[in-house]
Amino acid sequence: MKPLYETTVINTGGRQGSVFTEDNIFYLDVAKPKALGGDSTTATNPEQLFAAGYSACFNSALELVLERDKVKVEKNEVKATIALIGDPENGGVKLAAKLEVDIVGLNEEQKREYVEKAHQYCPYSKAIKNSVDVEIVVL
Repeated sequence: MKPLYETTVINTGGRQGSVFTEDNIFYLDVAKPKALGGDSTTATNPEQLFAAGYSACFNSALELVLERDKVKVEKNEVKATIALIGDPENGGVKLAAKLEVDIVGLNEEQKREYVEKAHQYCPYSKAIKNSVDVEIVVL
């Protein structure tokens, strides 16, 4: 199947390096967070990058399902928290995600309905299904 869109990002140096696109429009330094033994820094890390991508993708999916059903809201916001947690299967680590979704202008039942529709539609949610623990909190 022909892709609707694709991009490539390159990493050098792992958690102590950089990530960048081939055209250098996107370039960020990457560093190990202090909680994992790194130094205080303004560089990003893989978990922040994943949180940024997941929150943006999920909120876009939410906007799409609302628009598709011609539902107007005052505001919608998605806060993604990504954690590294222990993996009992192999003693390593794995990801966990918490999405806090706020939709102003809908009642509680409608909020839950549209958050679930967005979760079913979101490419990130689909990609991590059955491999990342995802908690969704509807505010």
